[in-house]
Amino acid sequence: MASVGRLITAMVTPFDVQGQIDYHQARRLASALLDSGSDGLVVSGTTGESPTLKLDEKLRLFSEIKGEIGDRGSVIAGTGNYSTSESIELTQEAEQLGVDAALLVVPYYNKPTQEGLFQHFKAIAESTSLPCILYNVPSRTITNLSWQTVLKLSAIDNIIGIKEASGDFDQIGRILHGAPDGFRVWSGNDNDTFGLLAMGGYGVISVASHLVGNQIRNMMDLLLEGQLAESSREHLRMWPIFKGLFILSNPIPVKYCLNYEGFDVGKPRLPLIEPDEESARQLQDLLKSYKIDLPIGAIRA
Repeated sequence: MASVGRLITAMVTPFDVQGQIDYHQARRLASALLDSGSDGLVVSGTTGESPTLKLDEKLRLFSEIKGEIGDRGSVIAGTGNYSTSESIELTQEAEQLGVDAALLVVPYYNKPTQEGLFQHFKAIAESTSLPCILYNVPSRTITNLSWQTVLKLSAIDNIIGIKEASGDFDQIGRILHGAPDGFRVWSGNDNDTFGLLAMGGYGVISVASHLVGNQIRNMMDLLLEGQLAESSREHLRMWPIFKGLFILSNPIPVKYCLNYEGFDVGKPRLPLIEPDEESARQLQDLLKSYKIDLPIGAIRA
């Protein structure tokens, strides 16, 4: 299956002043992210505020972003949720729109068993020809997708990898050790990327790449070229921004930073709100320490 890329941005969803999706600005942001180091984009993932997006909004967003970037980069549609049947329906509709892959989050809130998780992901994968990427983020879903279940799922041909945001390097190591050749592990946390790549992981699905994408790309390239010390220095230099973008629930901080730097993505949708005054000050101070890679010229006309 075609590569979806090593550096993928989990793209925010821009909203206008009425709180509606600004598709024009979303297209601009997609192109700007590819111009600043990203190979592809997750559209309507957690960072894209997927729980607040309606079905028709998600489908139009998939279509608009794929229409904007074409073959320049991959579009990975966030199609998984807590309902297996809804996830299947959305994945099939996204496939018809020409997306390149599907991101399938661990079902949240209802706390399925590991066998239930296996059956859930298997059913979705078997309903589509799209490459499927699992997404384990127990800090949000409560339920952890165990390494044993991941290895069972890795035997399914079109489940090509996992976005691992557990921060558990023992679990990540067991997946890397036991998965078949070609099964890819992307870091789901920017601050884990260096360690995960050093263990043989494939890449990152990033939030910080909205702001420092070229710099993350350089850090990854240095490591892949065997320049461990130089890569480590770059990782540690960026560590404050990796952590700082999570002082409040994602995507509140990254949306604030984009708006502050001049790329208008609007406010988050309720129940998320803009940062409080102290958090905003911390984010402003953080931004002063970094060159912003995103081309800021693509501002709303």
